[in-house]
Amino acid sequence: MAVGTVVSRATGLFRNVLQAAALGTGLLASTYNTANVVPMSLYTLLIGGALNSVLVPQLVRARAEHTDGGRAFEQRLVTLVLSVLAVGTLLSVWAAPQLVAVYTPDTPATHAAFELTVVFARFLLPQIFFYGLFFILGQVLNARSKFGAMMWTPVLNNLVLIAMFGVYLGLLAGPDRIEDVTQGQIDLLGLATTGGIALQGLALIPFVRAAGFRFRPRFDWRGSGLGRSIAAARWTLLFVLANLAAMTVVTHYANAADQQLPTAGVGYTAYSYAQTVWMLPQSIVTVSLVTALLPRMSRAVAEDRLDDLRGDLSRALRASGVLIVPAAFFFLALGPQTAQLLFAHGSVDAAAAAPAGHMLQAFGLGLIPFSAQYLLLRGFYAFEDTRTPFWTALWISAVNVALATACHLLLPARWSVTGMAAACAVAYGIGLLVTALLLRRRIAGRLDGRRLCRTYGRLAVAAALAGAAGRLAAWACSGASVPTGWAPALALTAGGLTMALLFLVLARVLRIDELRRLPGLR
Repeated sequence: MAVGTVVSRATGLFRNVLQAAALGTGLLASTYNTANVVPMSLYTLLIGGALNSVLVPQLVRARAEHTDGGRAFEQRLVTLVLSVLAVGTLLSVWAAPQLVAVYTPDTPATHAAFELTVVFARFLLPQIFFYGLFFILGQVLNARSKFGAMMWTPVLNNLVLIAMFGVYLGLLAGPDRIEDVTQGQIDLLGLATTGGIALQGLALIPFVRAAGFRFRPRFDWRGSGLGRSIAAARWTLLFVLANLAAMTVVTHYANAADQQLPTAGVGYTAYSYAQTVWMLPQSIVTVSLVTALLPRMSRAVAEDRLDDLRGDLSRALRASGVLIVPAAFFFLALGPQTAQLLFAHGSVDAAAAAPAGHMLQAFGLGLIPFSAQYLLLRGFYAFEDTRTPFWTALWISAVNVALATACHLLLPARWSVTGMAAACAVAYGIGLLVTALLLRRRIAGRLDGRRLCRTYGRLAVAAALAGAAGRLAAWACSGASVPTGWAPALALTAGGLTMALLFLVLARVLRIDELRRLPGLR
């Protein structure tokens, strides 16, 4: 699973590098990126949140309790999900202008950017259905403890987009202004982007067939047990709404910064690129752990084995922390060099890549609570409790929106979105505290807190000292007489190696036992 996720994220990162080179980091890129975020947001709102948090435990329970091994329940569930998404996709394409207006303003001064975003959205909104196909088939596989295919098939989507942006860079002249974008460029970006998601979803069909699932449309939903899933999903819908509210506010404010400085790379595209890089360690480490652990934790709760649940959560937090904590300090220490190496190509120069680097630094330490809170929430989902995660999401979103609004109103456009990245980190810190307190109460007042605090404290000390040394090494190399394009690579290599070696030494000195359990470090 982890290897598949690494390959998927690596190809996704390379795709983003090509995308930045082709479209830049300014207002033009934000029209495409804003349109591209709408389908995933609507998919999550329609049914995606319920799939991830509610339906896996219920699929596991149905396979264990139903006399047919849960086969009929699966068929009804897949039919329901695809039906909802088919209707939702058609309605969203029809309402594209109204949906885009939520994310970016339509005024006389911004009308050209708004119209281009709407055009892109009409191409990209059919992704809603294919996202749903991918995730529901993936959850059918997960319930059977078949995890690999769902981790590997996103590589197909990334390869399609890599080829698309390669063609865009090689054959088409990239426009500097929104008004100069041609219909051919729009068609290429729109059709290939949606085609990649469609391929990703359809590629899972052979795997679910090999796992024994045979799809037969079943509309006999009444009295089938799906009512329990829908009731549980009510709170998940509110959870999704809380998260989407914060994301929508930040997107709107970030697009406003792009409108003020259309070529400076200070708005939504830079924020989304920085956030993508920031989330890579969590996507590789934590998501892989959670995907494997959720069915296991659900079985532990169903069999009233709270000690096993507690042990799984503690081990997952400590194991993930060994990689998440140093990654957070790496972003804090070397964010600018990372962004310059990744994004200062093609349409983006060093000055336009700098804001993304500062945003990556601002996100930095927030990776620790973001990853830990994501893991702890699965403890509630194992109990099929979707109400408590909603209240934690409400806390996080309220803090995020309040701080993002302050940044938008009080900071200049150059720094407002960087402030919003820091606001996100602070919000997840508060969210982690709230989540841990609530989960501790739910599992008999114990969460292995002392052991977790001891491990994370040692990891933070080792990573902070190593990060400081890595930053000094990168600074020392910044004045080296090398070709301009090699300067960030040299600085990042020197800083990263220094940090990694010193962290390993300090981790052994501080006796961080979890480090010895990683492959190759025993």
